[in-house]
Amino acid sequence: MGKVLTKIILSKPEYKIVAGIDIEARPYYDIPVFRSFSETSALCDVIIDFSSPNALEDILNYAVKNKAALVLCTTGYSDDQIKEIKKASEVIPIFSSRNMSIGVNLMVELSKKAAKVLGKDFDIEIIEKHHNQKIDAPSGTALMIADEISKCMHDQTNYIYDRHCQRKRRGKNEIGIHSIRGGNIIGEHEVIFAGDSEILTITHHANSRDLFARGALKCCEFINNKESGMYSMSDLVGCEHSLCQK
Repeated sequence: MGKVLTKIILSKPEYKIVAGIDIEARPYYDIPVFRSFSETSALCDVIIDFSSPNALEDILNYAVKNKAALVLCTTGYSDDQIKEIKKASEVIPIFSSRNMSIGVNLMVELSKKAAKVLGKDFDIEIIEKHHNQKIDAPSGTALMIADEISKCMHDQTNYIYDRHCQRKRRGKNEIGIHSIRGGNIIGEHEVIFAGDSEILTITHHANSRDLFARGALKCCEFINNKESGMYSMSDLVGCEHSLCQK
């Protein structure tokens, strides 16, 4: 994603990359690349992070110290790390989304609508597919979809990850979440609403990593010069919706 993002940014004269951070400090074009933020004195307006939860402490320290806005595109944070992100948002603006695709976030809204209409009469299952190098499972996007659907349900939901260890009937309040890892699958998510007489399926396929990079840049434009606080794709989409209505 770093290479994809860099390529797109370099094609846009309104942006300037002041530095890159890579644990192996691999050179890319003529951009200075450092192993950590502690090795650079470069200043920036916004940091875009497509790395790993392991890099979070270094990123937050730099961002807070230099009052840089932050766009977090990484998934797999622990509960303690989420607390640190929220603490940092008291000082700087932080945009966080488990998926930078506008299409995926529309999929979330459609899934929420379906959950409200279909209610408890339909079983809900989520299937996500990614490349064989992805570390976290299930994907952050799958969990985001499940979380948003759960907010629309009247009863508390239970997430069931795979079913090979269970020998019992499916509970009505369950949301099944299943992960597939293989090849170079960029990202596929499918939400299944299965009823007694019909099945509704909502699917999103990512055909190129460009869509995540372009989405991240849109978030970058949105959060630049914002007040400190936590921002999400709902804020961005809501803003665009307001502009369209106006």
